[in-house]
Amino acid sequence: MNSKKSKYTQKIKAEAQRLGFFACGVSEARFLEEEAKSFEKWLKNGFHGEMQYAENHFDKRLDPTLLVPGAKSVISLLYPYYPHKLQIHKDAPVISKYAYGEDYHFVLKDKMKELMQFINSEIGEVSGRAFTDSAPVLDKKWAELSGIAWRGKHSNMLTKRGSFFFIGELIIDLELAYDKPMNSYCGTCTHCIDACPTRAITDEYVVDARKCISYLTIEFKGKLPEELKDSFQNRIFGCDICQDVCPYNSKPLFHNEERFFPHPDLLEMTKRDWQEISEDVFQKLFKKSAVKRTKFSGLKRNLDFIKQ
Repeated sequence: MNSKKSKYTQKIKAEAQRLGFFACGVSEARFLEEEAKSFEKWLKNGFHGEMQYAENHFDKRLDPTLLVPGAKSVISLLYPYYPHKLQIHKDAPVISKYAYGEDYHFVLKDKMKELMQFINSEIGEVSGRAFTDSAPVLDKKWAELSGIAWRGKHSNMLTKRGSFFFIGELIIDLELAYDKPMNSYCGTCTHCIDACPTRAITDEYVVDARKCISYLTIEFKGKLPEELKDSFQNRIFGCDICQDVCPYNSKPLFHNEERFFPHPDLLEMTKRDWQEISEDVFQKLFKKSAVKRTKFSGLKRNLDFIKQ
């Protein structure tokens, strides 16, 4: 039986690599008792801000068998997104690198569906679901337990090939060969904490979203806090500062996914182009992008906020 589990696991990992995932690990689908207290404390401190969805389905976040009845395994997957080319003009408003191209939810879901089809055709009828941070799944913890990443002090997941990747998982009712959890390799480094311009990283591994530029420019819908205005460093959608300074990102893993390529005009946008952006241009540049989450009005709010 063990040899069969190992054989199935290797098949799945090989197919995941073929689909473009640079890491694939497997952990046992179980109740995450060790996460319950820390997650509850984070919520009680109000660090999730207006992200009310974080409070929903608390039990499902901790128990994958409530999402997939009879679940036995969690297959965690990492997909790179660091672009070959960055925004050209240094004084132009900045958007996070993950949002250059098509919304990753669509891209990863398509690839994970392919992987699920492969499992069913090569192994047999297996029940399961694909997730990529759009459901109550603690994807960071599963990535850690599956041995493919560790939690950095900025709370993002890290590998020795950096942190510019998306996380997805398949929760399935097939027992596989489980990997060992990943050790942390941050050591005494505090580059991410020291570089955060709004001091959103309140402690190692703890982020107060209410101060986080990424949260404020994307999730937060109200009036941006004036006291943080000088700290935004030209960010208008997301913030990569804590990742950019990480030593493990000094030689990032580039993606080769066509769907992540930006609109040809996006990288050439000047400061003036951004300040004068119209809704038509917004729709053209971000047709299938995650940037549409802010809507045109939200992006304009962010642009007006950083205007000098």
